[in-house]
Amino acid sequence: MPKQVTGLLNFLTESSTLPEGLAGIFSGRVRYAMLDDKTQSEAFKNFGGWSSIGCIFFDKINQPNPNPQFTTNNFARPLFPNQSNIPLENEIVYLMSLPNSDIQSNVNDVSYYYFQPINIWNSVHHNAIPNPINNNTLPPSQQQDYEQTQGGAVRRVTDGGTEIELGDTFQEKIGIRNLLPYEGDNLLQGRWGNTFRLGSTVKKAQIPNPWSRDGADGDPIIIIKNGQHDESTDLWEPQVEDINTDKSSVYLTSTQAIPINVASKNYKSYFNPPTTPDKFTGEQIILSSGRLLFNSRNDSILLSSFDSISLNSINSVNIDSPSTIIESNQILLGDKYARESIILGDKFLTDFQSLMSAIITLSAAMKSSPITGPSGIAYNATVPLQASNVQRAANKMLNKIQSYKSQVSKSK
Repeated sequence: MPKQVTGLLNFLTESSTLPEGLAGIFSGRVRYAMLDDKTQSEAFKNFGGWSSIGCIFFDKINQPNPNPQFTTNNFARPLFPNQSNIPLENEIVYLMSLPNSDIQSNVNDVSYYYFQPINIWNSVHHNAIPNPINNNTLPPSQQQDYEQTQGGAVRRVTDGGTEIELGDTFQEKIGIRNLLPYEGDNLLQGRWGNTFRLGSTVKKAQIPNPWSRDGADGDPIIIIKNGQHDESTDLWEPQVEDINTDKSSVYLTSTQAIPINVASKNYKSYFNPPTTPDKFTGEQIILSSGRLLFNSRNDSILLSSFDSISLNSINSVNIDSPSTIIESNQILLGDKYARESIILGDKFLTDFQSLMSAIITLSAAMKSSPITGPSGIAYNATVPLQASNVQRAANKMLNKIQSYKSQVSKSK
């Protein structure tokens, strides 16, 4: 009984609608990646409109063309729907023929799909290689660069850029370096020094890293980094993250102490200061960048802490709001030793107004025309009454003088 061929193997081995020699798995050179509706507007319309975004046109490696060919026979879609790694022009990709949307009517009707670019140079930045048809257009320094590499040497760019076509906007940036991996790491790296490390503490690595001083081998850590620092003259030397010099970083730690240099180390308001950021070894999330912005479009920003919330700045801490409410059993203004009670203004002013009114009335009475008594001494008959009123008001304020002091807010 003949053996039946089914599934993926069937599509790779049996006849299909593709040209002879292009079925199965093969490699191709990227000639154009569809990223908008304007650069190649006709191809955009002919190959599905917006559904063609991320698709490529390619040349078979052994059949180079001086110009891109926009035909069905050299059109490929991304293999994975939820992961996009769009190749650059002149990068090499693996291609394979697999079912397309017409599979229900014709099981032999297939289309091309591409994997992510082949890691020819082992570079996260780009892995393009010159088209042999156009190789003579490269400057001598770069021709030598690629020729030496093809001869077995490690590729080292010797000038400030490249003339190889990489696309309409992509320009090679000298100095973008790979991350240095450690045993067990999972790394996700962009083309511009933006990286994602799922790593761990590695205490005995030959090349040490700054997060493995504390904790035990295998303690997990996640590092997200955007932008890299410059520290080596060898542009091909892999790089390890540095929270103090990388442009923007997010660290999710478990037991690691991160040697961060914070902008302000002022904890004078504390009687028992917290562990400094570079010494803390518990689980924490660290955000570090030139500027941090937290924006809540529709609701609130909630900061909650079991112990304390520290706000410190080199210059100032500013609060601008239509209403600022602080509910606390104790508020100390000036420093942590503030003991001067703040006056309760409304309560004080009400009683102070009564006292002032009584004084004004007494003063007015004393200025009125004098009356001569039996002894011949001039006096105003209303003075005793007004004096009594002033005395009562003053005694009232004196008796509750302590109540004018705030029991919460203290000032220096």
